[in-house]
Amino acid sequence: MERFSVEAFQDKIFCFSSEKGRDFPWRRTRDRYAVMVSEIMLQQTQAERVAPRFMQWIGRFPDVTSLASASLREVLQLWSGLGYNARGQRLQLAAARIVERHGGKVPGDPLILADLPGIGPYTSRSIPVFADNLDVAAIDTNIRRVLIHELGLPEGISPSGLRSIAEEVLPKGRSRDWHNALMDYGALELTSRKTGIAPLTRQSPFKGSRRWYRGRLLRDLLSSGPMPMEGLVERYADCPYGIGTIVEALVREGLAEMYEEGRIIGIAGSAEPGLQQDLR
Repeated sequence: MERFSVEAFQDKIFCFSSEKGRDFPWRRTRDRYAVMVSEIMLQQTQAERVAPRFMQWIGRFPDVTSLASASLREVLQLWSGLGYNARGQRLQLAAARIVERHGGKVPGDPLILADLPGIGPYTSRSIPVFADNLDVAAIDTNIRRVLIHELGLPEGISPSGLRSIAEEVLPKGRSRDWHNALMDYGALELTSRKTGIAPLTRQSPFKGSRRWYRGRLLRDLLSSGPMPMEGLVERYADCPYGIGTIVEALVREGLAEMYEEGRIIGIAGSAEPGLQQDLR
C-alpha cells in the first residue's frame, strides 16, 4: 500500500467526520469504566438506542464498585431492553473481578482486559483506544467494511491480515478520533446495504427464537419475582424449544435459581425469605 494512498484515505475519513460526525455521551468521557460500559452496551445494539440507557446506567452505577456490589436483579432490570441479558450479567462479573484483582480500576492493557468476562478481542482494544487514545487497531463490523471497501481488500481477508493493514493506516496519536471517524463513516455513509459487504456473522430472526423466549421469561421473573414452574410451563406452552430447557440454561449460566426442590424459579440471588434454595 503506497503512503500517499494511506494519507488520502485518512483525509477522506477525517473530512467526513468533521462534517457529519456523531456525538454520543460516551465520546465525552475518558473514564475507562464508562467506556467499558458503553462498549459492551454497543455490542449488537444501535448507538441511538444505547445513548439514553448508558446515561441511566452511569447514573445508577457510576463506578466499578457500585456495579459489583449490586444485585443481579437490579442489573438485569436496568439492562432490560438492550438485548442479550447475559451481557449485563457478564459486565457485572467483570466489575467484580476488577474489584477483586485490580483494586477497582479498569485495566488499560488489552491482554489483561481480554481475560475479563464479556471482553472479546475487539472490546479489549476498543476500551483503551477510546479511554486512553492507545495506538492499536480495533476492528468492529463497520470498520471492517470500510477498510475492505475503501482499500480494495478481498472480502475474505483473514482477521490477522486485516488487523495488520488497520495498524498501518492508523494515524499515530489520533487513535480515538480515527476509530470514531471510521465508525461514523461506516454507519452513515458506507453501509452494508450500499456496499454489499456482509458481516462475518448474521443474527437469526429474533421473534419466536430461543433468545426471544429467554428474554420474555427473564422479564417475567424481573417483574413478578420467583414463579412456580408449573405456571411457567402452562404460560409458555407454545415454546417450541420447551420452556424447561430454557430454564435449565438460565440456571446453568447463573442468571436464575431454582427453589423448593425445583418447583419455583427466580432471578439468581433474589430468593424471597423462606424459600429453600435448591441450586441444581
